[in-house]
Amino acid sequence: MSDKVSTPIRNRTAKWLGAAAVAALMAGGAVQSGLVVPGPAHAELRSMSQPIQNVPSFADVIERVKPAVVAVKVKVQNVADRDDDDGPQFSMPDLPPGHPMERFFRQFRDGERGDRGPRSQRPRQFGQALGSGFFVSADGYVVTNNHVVDNASEVQVTMDDGKVLDAKVIGTDPKTDLALLKVEGSDFPYVRLASQKARIGDWVVAIGNPFGLGGTVTAGIVSAQHRDIGAGPYDDFIQIDASVNKGNSGGPTFNLSGEVVGVNTAIFSPSGGNVGIAFAIPASTVEQIVASLKENGSVTRGFIGVQMQPVTKEIAEAIGLKEAKGALVAETIKDGPAAKAGVRTGDTIIAVDGQPINEAKDLSRKVAQVAPGKTLSLTLWREGKERTVTLEVASQPKGV
Repeated sequence: MSDKVSTPIRNRTAKWLGAAAVAALMAGGAVQSGLVVPGPAHAELRSMSQPIQNVPSFADVIERVKPAVVAVKVKVQNVADRDDDDGPQFSMPDLPPGHPMERFFRQFRDGERGDRGPRSQRPRQFGQALGSGFFVSADGYVVTNNHVVDNASEVQVTMDDGKVLDAKVIGTDPKTDLALLKVEGSDFPYVRLASQKARIGDWVVAIGNPFGLGGTVTAGIVSAQHRDIGAGPYDDFIQIDASVNKGNSGGPTFNLSGEVVGVNTAIFSPSGGNVGIAFAIPASTVEQIVASLKENGSVTRGFIGVQMQPVTKEIAEAIGLKEAKGALVAETIKDGPAAKAGVRTGDTIIAVDGQPINEAKDLSRKVAQVAPGKTLSLTLWREGKERTVTLEVASQPKGV
């Protein structure tokens, strides 16, 4: 009889334990038997308290390179008849009246442009420009943008530790928008220029002095290469989506190895603020220009004496080229190296020293990098045939 009674009791007990286990699962708990596996809610809460794996952190890179980045403050003399619209501009963000940041942005704008007042009352005033830069050597050489120090009467750099130092402009190159400064002293923290160009999709980190805030770090990726934005004859910008704003000009963009892959120089912005499209001068260009500025205080470029135009699809078909590539010679300068070597109007330059020319600007960049006095060969397309001429590169005249 006891067996008949005890069996149902055991069954009911088993069902109760099953219900308790389900309740424990729903509550994220466990039973002493150890048979209950933590439920999804419990696992999610536990994972939130643990470090997330395989997510890139820039902290180690920033800690290593940030001391080499400086804020650049420039005193600029304004000419008496200069219009109020001339010079660096800053658009106030659309803030509601009384917004706590309104005063900050107004102070930044006035500091950047100078508190000018009525034109009749300011025969000669001084404005202030803000930018960024970075040490490229322990003996105090600093790279920044030409437009940051243009027309500067005084230049100061502020280091990451707050130390303010006077700087001298060693040389500038408006065509690439680069400038080299020198600070007296030694044992400065410095960074290296990358030997390999960044690839599209690579992580990058920008450090600079946006809106005068100093020491600001932003991150993104390389969005595109070889951008021509019409800034100069040698445009070859890296496009990045790291946040870059007014005051970041001249600051470095780093790869994850802590090498400088570019110098931030421009943004595309209908609103005046960052919209995720910024442009940096590639490290390969920076290295070449800085070496020339350091040695000579200016940049000497090669010159062959041709005026070029793009090869369109229609032109390529007309002259018998398979692809619309190369640089069509629109005119040769009299007594220039190209004219002396036999280059004619209507020739298409398709290679320089065996390296293909895809577009006219490729030719400009390649020739500019050749030291005056050296020889190079041009592969021409003329009357349906290739031919090669050799010439000696001249020095680019001033104003060209």
